[in-house]
Amino acid sequence: MTTSGVLLVGHGTRDAAGTEEFFQLSRCLSDLLSPIPVESALLEFQEPTIAQAWQSLVKCGVDRVHVAPLLLFAAGHAKDDIPSIIRQCQSETPSMVTDQSRPLSRHPELIDLVVQRLSTAVARSSADPDRTAVVMVGRGSHDPCAAADMRVLTEVVRRRVPMAHFETAFYAMATPRVPDVLDKVASSGRFDAVIVHPHLLFSGRLYGAIQKQSTEASSRHPGVRFIVSDYLGPDRRVAKAIAARCGL
Repeated sequence: MTTSGVLLVGHGTRDAAGTEEFFQLSRCLSDLLSPIPVESALLEFQEPTIAQAWQSLVKCGVDRVHVAPLLLFAAGHAKDDIPSIIRQCQSETPSMVTDQSRPLSRHPELIDLVVQRLSTAVARSSADPDRTAVVMVGRGSHDPCAAADMRVLTEVVRRRVPMAHFETAFYAMATPRVPDVLDKVASSGRFDAVIVHPHLLFSGRLYGAIQKQSTEASSRHPGVRFIVSDYLGPDRRVAKAIAARCGL
C-alpha cells in the first residue's frame, strides 16, 4: 500500500510576518489532510530547505511525495528550480515516487477568495461600483505565460465582481507597471475610486511597496480614492486549493 506525503514549497521571505503566515498555512493544510503527513520547505532565505523537508517525509515512512509549489503562477521556480532540487533528492532515495502539482493559478477556491477580498475593500470604502475601477497587481515575471495567466485571472474576476473597469498591472519584470496603470485609470476622469488588489499570498516587502505606490498615486490624483485590498493570506481556501492540486 502506498503511503503518501505532501511537501509544501514556499518561496521564502525575510519578512517575519510573511514567514509566520506561510507556516500558518502549512498547519492549516496539515489539519485539512490529516493523517497524511505534510512537511514545509522554503526555497530562499530560511529553513527548512527542500532537502530537509524531504528527509523528514522519508523518516515518516512515505513512499510517494506530492510536491506542492506554493506559487500563484508557473514560472522559473515551478518549471526549473524546484524540479531540479527534487531530482537531486530523489537520486538519494530512488525508490521514492514523486509528482509535482500545478501552481494555484485560477483554482476556483482562489477565485472565490479574490472576490471576497475585493468585496471587503468595496464595503470598507463605500465606493460606487459604477465609478470604481479595479487594478489587479501581479508580482511580475519574465515568463510570458505567467504574465498572461495574471491577465486571464483579471478577466475571470471581472465577470464575478460588478465594478466599472478592470486593469492588470505588475510590480516588476513585466508591463504595464503599477504607477503607470494607476495614473492612467485615475487621470481618465471616469472614476472616483480605484481598488488596488495586490495578488500576493503573504505579507512582506512587496505588499508594503504596492501600498506605497498607491499612496503616491493618491498624492498625484487627490480627487480619486485609492483603496488597497488585503492579500490572500493563510486562508483555508488556499489550503483547499493546494490539496485539490495534489489530487487529495
